[in-house]
Amino acid sequence: MDFGDVSLVALRVFREVAERGTLTAAAAALGYTQSAVSRQIASLERVAGTPVLERRPDGVRLTAAGTIVLRRAIAVLGEIDAAGRELAGLPAEAGAVRLGWFPSAGAVLVPRAVAELRRTHPGVTVITREGTTPVLVRALRAGTLDLAVLGSVPPFRPPDAETPALRLETLAERTLRLAVPAGHPLAGAGPVDVADLRGQRWIAGPSAGEETLMGVWPGLDERPEIAHTARDWLAKLSLVAAGCGLTTVPASLAGAVPPGVRVLEVRGGPAERRRVVLARLPGPPAEPAALLAEVLRRTAAG
Repeated sequence: MDFGDVSLVALRVFREVAERGTLTAAAAALGYTQSAVSRQIASLERVAGTPVLERRPDGVRLTAAGTIVLRRAIAVLGEIDAAGRELAGLPAEAGAVRLGWFPSAGAVLVPRAVAELRRTHPGVTVITREGTTPVLVRALRAGTLDLAVLGSVPPFRPPDAETPALRLETLAERTLRLAVPAGHPLAGAGPVDVADLRGQRWIAGPSAGEETLMGVWPGLDERPEIAHTARDWLAKLSLVAAGCGLTTVPASLAGAVPPGVRVLEVRGGPAERRRVVLARLPGPPAEPAALLAEVLRRTAAG
């Protein structure tokens, strides 16, 4: 494949599609029509001589050839962007690191780690973005993130099946907890028995895969009553504080709940564990990413 025959527009469109997971989402992000995105992908495939995307009902997936093209496209676009900054007289971004994080990591872990890195290495710029696990993993693959802090639930499978496999490191493993209104009958001292959760009203939201309700205690032997749905963890906890129902939280958030919420352990049934995982592409990380990774390790351990 001769990249000289490929437009920069086609490469940027391809990177956006790889990150967004669908042609429609890429078109919306770029301000293009979906047909324009399709044409750019088609032009790239003509030059490559092979499909770079596998079209599926739930979006697109990179083919083996697409993975190779994406890796090269990231390198080319990085050089072009660096040249543009140099010509514009802007400082190089050698001290920048791009971090993605799942929603609840933004309550405690990410702000503390970023603040600590700013104190110890003021020359490193951290650029962050929140997202679901599939979005963040695609961004890692597309080269628009350097590191991603992900949440993982049993059985703790890898976040995707693509190759090469992502480098995964468990930063912390904590038990799942129950958040109840301070005036709720279960809010007394001591752990809650899982049998006492029958008949409760729940505040929950769909998981990234849209299959599991996040916020309902796992393994209940009844169909839960969902009183309110919300994706944002702070919205869920604010609804709990208002007495609207119960929700679940990782133990790491116990110190960040709003007033009017009690965080309790639950006994009975299998132990519910949650992991905070740091993900990146294989290979040695750049120095800014390595510095941030070390600060995230220390912060999570504390």
